[in-house]
Parts: sequence; C-alpha cells; structure tokens
Amino acid sequence: MAEGPMADMFTVQQTAGRVLCCMCGISMPPNAANMCVNCIRTQVDITEGLQKHVTILHCPECNSYLQPPKTWIKAQLESKELLTFCIKRLKNLNKVRLVHAEFIWTEPHSKRIKVKLRIQKEVLNGAILEQAYVVEFVQQDHMCEHCTRVQSNPDQFVAVVQVRQHVSHRRTFFYLEQLILKHGAAAQAVNVKQVHEGVDFFFANRSHAVRFVSFLGNVVPILNRNDKQLVSQDSKSNTYNYKYTFSVQICPICKEDLICLPPKVAASLGNLGPLVLCTKVSTNIMLLDPFTSRHAFMDANQYWRVPFKPLLSNRQLAEYIVLDIEVEMGLTTVGGIKYSLAEAQVARVSDFGKNDTIFTVKTHLGHLLSPGDYALGFDLYGANTNDMDLDKYKGLDLPDVVLVKKSYEEKRQKKRGKPRAWKLKTLPMEVEPSSRGRVEDAKEGEDYEKFLDELEEDQEMRSKIALYRNENYQRADTASMTDGEDVPSVPLDELLGDLTLEDDEHEDEEMEG
Repeated sequence: MAEGPMADMFTVQQTAGRVLCCMCGISMPPNAANMCVNCIRTQVDITEGLQKHVTILHCPECNSYLQPPKTWIKAQLESKELLTFCIKRLKNLNKVRLVHAEFIWTEPHSKRIKVKLRIQKEVLNGAILEQAYVVEFVQQDHMCEHCTRVQSNPDQFVAVVQVRQHVSHRRTFFYLEQLILKHGAAAQAVNVKQVHEGVDFFFANRSHAVRFVSFLGNVVPILNRNDKQLVSQDSKSNTYNYKYTFSVQICPICKEDLICLPPKVAASLGNLGPLVLCTKVSTNIMLLDPFTSRHAFMDANQYWRVPFKPLLSNRQLAEYIVLDIEVEMGLTTVGGIKYSLAEAQVARVSDFGKNDTIFTVKTHLGHLLSPGDYALGFDLYGANTNDMDLDKYKGLDLPDVVLVKKSYEEKRQKKRGKPRAWKLKTLPMEVEPSSRGRVEDAKEGEDYEKFLDELEEDQEMRSKIALYRNENYQRADTASMTDGEDVPSVPLDELLGDLTLEDDEHEDEEMEG
C-alpha cells in the first residue's frame, strides 16, 4: 500500500448525514422520529399530566409549611429546604426525569412561589425530548397547631417548670437569664412569668420541659421533682391528657455568702472551716476558708443530702477601709482564682467621726488590698446571728470581721448613672402583679446594678454569657483620665455586635448599590 502524500488522495472524509424533517422539511441531524425539535414539541407535550398550579399551606406565625398529613417544615424563601418541599409536593413527577430546578423571583407579599423545572422524557421511537415549564405555588395562610393554641390562649400549656430560689435577692436569676439566652434553652417556651422568689416557664410539650430541667441541672445545683394532673381522658380510644409540673429548687447558697458548716459537713470536707466563704457556684459549690486558704468543692448531691443556709448574705456586707496590711503567704491559685493570706487592720467607714474602733483580721485578699483601699466584709462584731449550726460549735471564737472582696464603690460613684459601653439582652417575661411594688422594684434595680458590677469584676463569669456593644454609648471627650482609674471594666474585644434584621437590610442595600 502506498504511503506518503499519495495515501491522502484516497482517504474518504466522513461527514454527518442530514435529513429533511418530515413535517416542515427543514434540514436536521437524523433522529428516531425524523422530526425536528420544534415539530416534536408541536406534536408531543411531555408536561401533559404534570401539575402547573399547586396550593400549599403556610403558617405566617412560625414561617413553616405543611407537609401532609401533619408535618410542618420551617423554610425560608428561596432556600434549599423550600425548593425540596415544593418538588415533593408535585404529583406524577416520577414519570419524567428532572434535570434542573430553580426559583423565579416573585414579590414576597404576593403569596406566590414560582419554580422553573427542566425535565426530559422519551417520546416518539425512543427520541429524548427536554422541555422547561413553570409551576406556580399559591400560599394559603393556615396556622399550625402550636401557633393556633398560642393565639387562642397564650396561657395554654402542657408542662410548666417552676424555678425557685429562697433568697432575698434575684442576682442568681439575672445570671441564669443570660445563660438561657446564650444557649437558647427557653426557645420552645410558650410563656415566661416572673413570680415571687422565682420564674415559671410554660411549654407546649413535656419533652421540652424535661430538656429545660436538664439544662438547669448542668449550670446550677438544683433539686427537682415532677408531678402530673389528669386533664381529660377518652376511655374508648384509651387516650389520656395530662398537665405536667416540674418543681426546681436552686441551692440557696450564693457567691460571697458567709456559711457556718454543720459539723457533719465540715468533717466530710476534711474539717474545713467551720466559717467559710462561697466563692463560686456552678454545678459545684466552691467553699474557701478565708483564714487558711483551704478550699473544698460540693456537688448538688452532697449539698441536698445535708442542706444548710448561709449565715450572712451579700445584702449584709459592710464597707471597711484598710489602714495597714502585711502579707503572710505568697499567691496561691484555688479553682482558677488567686489568693494571698495577709493580716490587715481595718475600720468601718460608718465609724469615721464616731469612734476609733480598729479591727485586726486575717484575710485572703493580701494581693489585692493596699493601705487606703476599701473592702467589703461581714461585720460579725455587731451582727446578731441566730444559727443552729453555729451553736453546735461550743467555744468557737468568731472573728470580728470577715473581708470578702475589694470595693470600688467610691470610684464607681463618679460613673454612676452613665450608660455602659455594653448591654445585656433580656427574656420576654410577664410579671405577676402581686409580686411587684415600689419597694420590690427598688430592690430589683439595686440587685441588677450589683449584678452588672459583678460582671465587670469577674472575667470567668463574663466568659459564660454574651455581652453586646451598646450603640447608644458615647465616651465623653471631657472626661477626666482619673474618672475610672483602677475600676474593673469590660474590654471591648469581649463584646459582640447586636445584629438585627434592619442591619442586614441596610447591608443588602449597600451591596446592591
């Protein structure tokens, strides 16, 4: 066989054959139907029998859609979840092959959702035809069972969690509120009501209440019990409706409380105390002997086995001025908190100009206090204590003063009444009228201010909650440099931006512009 240039002369070039359409006569590549695409579409409609208009039920309250028979699915407009929901609502779609699906933009208030589908199907003599069509979904407002129950009677509930703490302040509930907001623990609550010495959480489902009680047990030491009450029954179908009540009691021991341990408890903790300070409350209670820096931890089971109450609480703190201090022991870290034993001479601020009484005490705040500083402590010298556990220790020599923490009250007075650079969110809470009055409102405001001051002083407590930037805060240019000297404050890098829907809309407008 000849090779080289002569071989190319005998090579036959292959070309794709073309035929005429049997309907319109146009030249086209051959296919099984011998018809062009336009003529096939005039003869065959592969969308025949498929739904073009569908009505879907939409709950305007919770923005969910009904998946028959009883399932409600939450989905945002033009989301993957909504597109999947719309495709599943179409009948006879299994007879064709779905190639592509996408939304066609419509006005959000038009109650219309348009989806463009591209499908394929085998038609005449095995030819495969691809065609696109639009399905219009009409939203019909219909509230789901949960929203209907809430709208008809907001107080209607299946389970209630009654949280109580028998103390004279609400600082624990302020802290608990922030933990609930950060973790979304009460997102399923139908209603939240503030009552005397506690808060009630109402749920439409028992499982939500059980989950909420479990959350409380993971953040504070609690004792809980539950009960149920029969509401109605159907003997024919053997169905019963109950209302469930969960009673949750929070340990009355709070941070900065002075405690006289019962003899059995003190012996079980290695003869600690008996006078101890509570320095931290989480799932465990941290107890510190301020005179020896010895410490111990108690969990909820240990406490509720032999419960006890504080000897003196935070409300009974008195202010002292440090006249002299001598450190006896270097820094020691207990539970992530630093302490240093020292001997200090202090005098009550209220005694200035009245007497010259000076107290010499041991304290665990040697690393914080200096002569001239102010400190808060319990005045056992003038206190009238009536505690059965204290009477059991015969011959116990009580100290005159137990210092608890350094005081910044004098320096805070310059900034009192001015807005902070940060803020906290609050739960939408209904207040029981019988539990409020002028005196109660004043006490609650004072407790909330102390809670905010405690957040500024305790970094570990701040790390567990969410603090947001206060957009209305403006630092005064004329403020003195000494106005906030040595006063604890929240660093700006710990604050979160308070995002709202309006902020998102402004950002979208800027991007479109």
